[in-house]
Amino acid sequence: MTGYGRGEGVLHDRAITVEVRAVNNRYLDCAVKIPRLYVFAEESIKAQVQKQVGRGKVDVLISIDATAADKVAVSLNRSVADGYYTALTQMRDAYNLKDDISVSLLSRFPDVFLVEKEQGDADVIAADLLQVLSQALEGFNAMREREGQKLAEDIRAKAAAIAALVEQVEVRSPETVAAYREKLRQRMQEVLENTQIDESRILTEAAIFADKVAVDEETVRLRSHLSQLEDMLEQGGAVGRKLDFLIQEFNREANTIGSKCSDVALSRVVVELKGEIEKIREQVQNIE
Repeated sequence: MTGYGRGEGVLHDRAITVEVRAVNNRYLDCAVKIPRLYVFAEESIKAQVQKQVGRGKVDVLISIDATAADKVAVSLNRSVADGYYTALTQMRDAYNLKDDISVSLLSRFPDVFLVEKEQGDADVIAADLLQVLSQALEGFNAMREREGQKLAEDIRAKAAAIAALVEQVEVRSPETVAAYREKLRQRMQEVLENTQIDESRILTEAAIFADKVAVDEETVRLRSHLSQLEDMLEQGGAVGRKLDFLIQEFNREANTIGSKCSDVALSRVVVELKGEIEKIREQVQNIE
């Protein structure tokens, strides 16, 4: 399912923005884009996404303005300072110069001082990022829930079309047997001409044919699947994989009906039936 959510917050003097975006995918694929300085929190971020998202290609985009939180640590680079001092004293002694080596003089040389930004507490920063992520996921899931409701409505409409087609199959199937019986009678009449037709033979042949083309079991199972489909939609939550499996069962029954039918009109109904099932299958791929 597609979705978008955004979270913002200023925590411990850091302005944090988190965006969560997702497009349809059969499985969960989460990618986190975060400033290199904070990559230590990446696994925690993925773990939180995994708790709330079951399927989809999810991108988590994080930006952090830590200007206000930056703390600078200044320290003496002793090895560099010693090098400068030694060189200066050597110069003094070699050229008999006035000894004016001072702190002011040494401090002017490059790299005498080390200036570093303090990293801060990694656990605190990670917790702050997860807090803003939760806000983004809340909006993200709300959007996906709205989309899920629309998908459910569409699937219900297609399920109603399937139910109507199943009813047509149930009505047409006995008519196919009756038509076969009548066709058999006509053929026997043509072959035997004036000879008396054995009615019991016709009934036996018709019964064998009826048994071969009977789709009662398949239509009953299809109606059961339709009931299960509605139950899953009512249940809500992450039912995408269950629906995916159920639609495979729909296809199995429709294929069996198709293999049994020899009637052109019934074959057309089965084609329509498979078409509606395929439409639901495509939509189910978008459901978590």
